[in-house]
Amino acid sequence: MKTNEIFGSRAIIEAINSDTEIEKIYLLKDAENDLSKELFKLIKTHRIAFQYVPIQKFNKFSDKNHQGVFAKIALVKTKTIEELTESLDISENPTLLLLDAVNDVRNFGAIARTASCTGVKGIIILDKGAAPISADAIKTSAGALFKIPVCKVNHLKDAIYYLQGSGFQVVAATEKTENLIYSIDLKKPTAIIMGSEERGINPSTLKICDHKAKLPMEGEIASLNVSVACGAFLYEAMRQKLS
Repeated sequence: MKTNEIFGSRAIIEAINSDTEIEKIYLLKDAENDLSKELFKLIKTHRIAFQYVPIQKFNKFSDKNHQGVFAKIALVKTKTIEELTESLDISENPTLLLLDAVNDVRNFGAIARTASCTGVKGIIILDKGAAPISADAIKTSAGALFKIPVCKVNHLKDAIYYLQGSGFQVVAATEKTENLIYSIDLKKPTAIIMGSEERGINPSTLKICDHKAKLPMEGEIASLNVSVACGAFLYEAMRQKLS
C-alpha cells in the first residue's frame, strides 16, 4: 500500500474529523451502508473531491478491508492564500512563487528545491491541473516540500488580485515581452509566475500582471526547462536582495 492511501469508511471518517487533508476519495457506487452515508455527508460538508469508480479499481486491493472506499491523503498539508500572506512580514520584501499549470511532478519538485534555496516564502499552485504533491515530487525536492509553505487556489487570477491587494508586485516569466528580468526591481515584495512548458502562462493571466520579463536567449533551441528558467528568475531576485 502506498503511504498516502487509506481504506475503509471508518478510517477515512476519522481522518477527515482529525483535519487530515484529503486529496480525493474513490467510492464504489453500489457499496452503500450507514458508514458510507455518514462519509458522504462529510465529503459534501468539507467539499472533498470524490469519484465513483468500478469494482475493477478495487480488485488490486483485495487484501484490504476497503469497504468499497479508499482515499488519497495529502503528504503535505497546504495553506490557504490568506494563511500564507498573514504569516509574512511585508516589510521584509518576501518573494512568492506561482505556478500556472506546471504538471510535471519532477519539474515541480525541482522548482520547490530551488525555491527553498533562494528564500522563497511560499509556492502557490492550482488545486486542479497542477502536479500533485506526491512522493516523487517530495523526493525530487530533496524534502523541500516539507519545509516551504504550499498554497492551493482554485483560480490563479483571483490569487493575483489578492496578492496585489496585499502589497505584492506580480512578475510574469514569459517570452512575450522585450523586458529582461534584470530590468525589473525584485527587491520589493514580489510574486513570480512560471507557466507550463506546453502553453506558458494563460494569456488572460498575463494581462493582469504588473510586469512581464524574460531571460536572454541565444542558440537554436531558444527555450529552457521550466525548472531551469525558474531557477534563473529566483536567483536574480536573490542577487538583487543581497546587493
